[in-house]
Amino acid sequence: MSIIEIVRHGEVAVLHVRAGKGNAMSPTMLTALRAAVTDVDRSDARALVITGDSGFFSAGLALPEIIDFDRAQAREFIDLFADAMRTVLVATLPVVAAINGHAIAGGCVLALQCDARLAANAPIKIGLNEVQLGIGLPAVVVEVLRLRVPASSLAPIALEGNLFEPARARELGLIDELVAPPELLARAIARASELARGPRAAFAQVKSALSRHAVGAIDAIGADERERWLDTWFTPSAQTILRAAVARLKK
Repeated sequence: MSIIEIVRHGEVAVLHVRAGKGNAMSPTMLTALRAAVTDVDRSDARALVITGDSGFFSAGLALPEIIDFDRAQAREFIDLFADAMRTVLVATLPVVAAINGHAIAGGCVLALQCDARLAANAPIKIGLNEVQLGIGLPAVVVEVLRLRVPASSLAPIALEGNLFEPARARELGLIDELVAPPELLARAIARASELARGPRAAFAQVKSALSRHAVGAIDAIGADERERWLDTWFTPSAQTILRAAVARLKK
């Protein structure tokens, strides 16, 4: 089975991420995601829905695969992550996240790149827990978070690194709508169709205008913030926490 599967529902393309345990973000998964979103954006599809598999939208970075990267390898990886996320953000067609399961750290970041975020009303967790792991947030996360959520939500989401039940995530602006799990995909497809009902060129222009400051900031400061993020990744405290997390995942 492919890591990424695309199924057409009329004019809406549904991208299923099936990357194995936790739908974790490995280099292979991120490369496939970037390519798939690019292909859909260039196709005759009018909108895109992104969803996960087996109880996970995505649990974030594939720590067991990347934990032993040196700084050059980690830099290459975080650049790939940022580019994959940016590809979703700047897609010219409407993109809707159907958050079917846990969306943690990188998984939450992927959802934030989307124009609308619908989540299953289920016992799942959503949020950015990086600070709890001792690591920072690169520009592609911080600037899009500013774009998507009110300023009052930045502290509990980013500075405290909390994970939230869907109802609380909605209150904070991380998600837009709660949906009964059996109805989630159908509702996401319907929402994507609603966003795509006007001429695509008009939607693309307005979307680009609304995100221009965030995209500009990502492009302008991304390299500097990447190095600051790498500094946090390689601190002794972060490495201790991250390696403990890897040990738990390998059990």
